Amino acid sequence: MIFIIMKIIFRKPANLFNKSQLEVIQQFVKFLQNEIPLNKDVHISFLTKRKQPMTTGVRLPHHEIYVLSGQRMLIDVLRTLGHEWVHEFQHQKLGLRDDQPIQDIGGKEENMANALGGVMVKKFERVFPNFETSLYAEE
Repeated sequence: MIFIIMKIIFRKPANLFNKSQLEVIQQFVKFLQNEIPLNKDVHISFLTKRKQPMTTGVRLPHHEIYVLSGQRMLIDVLRTLGHEWVHEFQHQKLGLRDDQPIQDIGGKEENMANALGGVMVKKFERVFPNFETSLYAEE
């Protein structure tokens, strides 16, 4: 029997999330790891301002994920996190390489990340209905 232990390192600006939002994010990451498992450690940074080049999130080499989180509903932050998690999965498990750019709009890797990111959020909502208030709170 093989067990894969990986860790997730969160970076966030002070006071970006309250305690209940942090609990939701932690549960969502556990949910993602169960549904779309990764083998290698991942560094997830939540930003208040965009890191170029990115829209609402980006997956970078060395297992780095950046998610724009300031002034966004938590549900949207999770959707972006799920999308970028899928891109990390594509690199870790499906053989995508950092030196091979993907088609940003309409490409198969981007479409996969769009679809699975949304599916993961919907499944998470069904499994954890008690998080609804935190997911849709304005701030």
